[in-house]
Amino acid sequence: MTDSANQIGENSEVILHFDLKLSDGSAVDSTRVNNKPAKMVVGDGSLTPNFEKCLLGLKVGDKKAFSINADDAFGMPNPDNIYHVDRTKFTADTELKEGMIMGFSQPDGSELPGVIRSIAGHSVTVDFNHPLAGQDIIFDVEILKVK
Repeated sequence: MTDSANQIGENSEVILHFDLKLSDGSAVDSTRVNNKPAKMVVGDGSLTPNFEKCLLGLKVGDKKAFSINADDAFGMPNPDNIYHVDRTKFTADTELKEGMIMGFSQPDGSELPGVIRSIAGHSVTVDFNHPLAGQDIIFDVEILKVK
């Protein structure tokens, strides 16, 4: 009989280290950099359902890497999420560079990150797709604690 108390299931509180990498091995994010493990509850929305599925059944001490294709990770880029914004909408002292990520205020007060894709005259192309949309991801985890 296995000890299911230490096994990740629905509503489990989990403390884990994780690394997100692109399929070429380049690092995207890691809790190990600052040695600050992530804490989450399965089903709380902090991870997408496809990332959570990878954790189900794992136990304390487990180390495992999962390859998640772009559709199941952050989705594919949607052309409807790319906007052309007039340069006058940015403050005069805002230095815009291609590839930079900046926050855009939404009507509800929240902020949405957008990537500056190009600047041509007075037109600034801003991509509001997730920066990892279209990327296959390697999700490498180490389970530290399960409650």
